[in-house]
Amino acid sequence: MRTVILRRGLVALFAAAVSFGVIVQAQAAETLRIGYQKYGTLVLLKVKGTLEKRLAEQGVQVQWTEFPGGPQLLEGLNVGSIDFGVTGETPPVFAQAAGADLLYVAYEPPAPTSEAILVPKASPITSVQGLKGKKVVLNKGSNVHYLLVRALEDAGLKYTDVQTVFLPPADARAAFERGSVDAWVIWDPYQAAAEQQLQARTLRDGSGLADNHQFYLATRPYAEKHPEVVKALAEEVRAVGDWAKANPQEVTAQVAPLLGLPIDVTLTSMQRQGFGALFLTPEVIAAQQKIADSFYQLKLIPKPLSIKDVIWTPPASVAKAP
Repeated sequence: MRTVILRRGLVALFAAAVSFGVIVQAQAAETLRIGYQKYGTLVLLKVKGTLEKRLAEQGVQVQWTEFPGGPQLLEGLNVGSIDFGVTGETPPVFAQAAGADLLYVAYEPPAPTSEAILVPKASPITSVQGLKGKKVVLNKGSNVHYLLVRALEDAGLKYTDVQTVFLPPADARAAFERGSVDAWVIWDPYQAAAEQQLQARTLRDGSGLADNHQFYLATRPYAEKHPEVVKALAEEVRAVGDWAKANPQEVTAQVAPLLGLPIDVTLTSMQRQGFGALFLTPEVIAAQQKIADSFYQLKLIPKPLSIKDVIWTPPASVAKAP
């Protein structure tokens, strides 16, 4: 009799454990975890709060996590701490090469002037050719990594002709200010801050070299399981981007305190940014493939990649473009 009771108890306990597991999974599915950086449309979307209101109707809560750069953000995506985020062109290439199960969801229009190679105001270096043998600091695997590759190539230099120093933005700025490096390859708003606060000079921005697209990315499991949430997110990004383009002063006033930057620095950064959320075109995919091929040829990633294999295709039920 006691054996029967024990068995029944174990069955009940197992059933409760399974039920609890289902509840936990359901709760996890009800939270969209977004990674963002200290710039861009996602900052504006977070301020506006429109995504939270829209997804609340679907029973989905939104959780925001800030990252210092694209590589760090995609590491978060890779280990499963976030479901969605935005980075420049290069981080998803490095992440895909490292085995991250990601999908490109959408992209923003080009913003080539929103990244640049900077030198100190008093530097004797006047061209990219002058970087030969010099120390250049950047965030490894970030969007500006490709800008450096292209700028050196355009100047007739090899990637190995410069000494690369890899640091995240805050540490890179400190090294730049100390004079322990000769140049800094960086993006907005750090770029605008260095230009206006340190009087840093631009050797070359992305114009004619790199489109500097921003890409919205999701983990494959999340995008495939919640396509309606991903679609809603893309639509809200597009809407807030349209608002930002029409109201730059208002946007600047809202965002500057969040970034901890002066109004003039923030405005410059916002004016150089591309806004939007468009599904990827064959041309954009081809441009991203070129970046992947370049990094493989330089042996900066260990294997060739196929970008077209990691493009999100929304199911027919949500396929209308944002």
